[in-house]
Amino acid sequence: MIGYTISQIRENDKYGRAELLKLLTRENIKLDTNLDYTMGVYDNNYNLIATGSCYANTLRCIAVDSNFQGEGIMNQIVSHLVEYQMNRGNSHLFVYTKCDTAIFFSDFGFYEIARIDDINDIDDKISFMENKKNGFADYLKNLSAHKKDENSAVIIMNCNPFTLGHRCLIEKAASENNTVHVFIVSEDASFIPFADRYEMLKLGCSDLKNVILHETKSYMISNAVFPSYFLNGETEVVNAHAKLDITLFMEIAKTLGVKKRYVGEEPFSNVTNIYNQNMIEQLPKIGVSCVVIPRMSFDGKIISASYVRELIHDDKISEIEKYVPKSTFDFLKSVVYYKKN
Repeated sequence: MIGYTISQIRENDKYGRAELLKLLTRENIKLDTNLDYTMGVYDNNYNLIATGSCYANTLRCIAVDSNFQGEGIMNQIVSHLVEYQMNRGNSHLFVYTKCDTAIFFSDFGFYEIARIDDINDIDDKISFMENKKNGFADYLKNLSAHKKDENSAVIIMNCNPFTLGHRCLIEKAASENNTVHVFIVSEDASFIPFADRYEMLKLGCSDLKNVILHETKSYMISNAVFPSYFLNGETEVVNAHAKLDITLFMEIAKTLGVKKRYVGEEPFSNVTNIYNQNMIEQLPKIGVSCVVIPRMSFDGKIISASYVRELIHDDKISEIEKYVPKSTFDFLKSVVYYKKN
């Protein structure tokens, strides 16, 4: 770009961050608080005229000052961000963007997976895209091999870590359905890595023969689809992300032929409550009911993964035994680094 300079805007660059916020505000884009790389495009006077960011395997907060649009700057931003992602090993990329800019991203090899155009409480409609033409289709195809009869249910869990509450929810679903598909959030955005969470879930459900385990990949409750699951976002943002996540889930539900989705009652998280409410409203449209199960308690205290993490952090390993299956307790004791946190 003749006359323009690309430079990283670092987290500790107070002036650069202030200019970034001004630019995004002018272009009616909210600054995502979950970013791990941000770049800026500057003119000869070092005025910020465009920007783009990344988090994990997503592209975010891409904007060009309206006075400089049509000069090919957006092409350079996306090219730069894609190259940056490739250099750090992220080849499967996602972007959610305004519907009116989705066509632009298609020119860069991104394909629309889902579109949300019935959001009443925010102005911008959302298009969710990936840079693999058949990425989501292939994911659904792989799931279809596990389709059973129609008396099937779904549970999606983070299991950070796997508790007696998680086990109770799975047992309930397993007793009421011929098959239960349990998806574990694959993204490593939690205290406990995915591989360990998956192992605890597998060990904790090994006796339930009608339970099938799946990975969510980036298509359910991930930072690509639902970043506000990991943050305390504003209500309208959470609603938008929840509707997008549920839209993708509906395709998964159709593929597996499930009729129920089980969730635990949520007395603590506003984000999860909003998400559950959206499911209660949306899932019946495709013949899937949302079954909310009361949370399990012990000695009058609700069992929660967050409380177990507190005990881990405080090195109170012996107290964890009351809140997790024996398999989880043994696993946690065997992993040295938990004792260091």
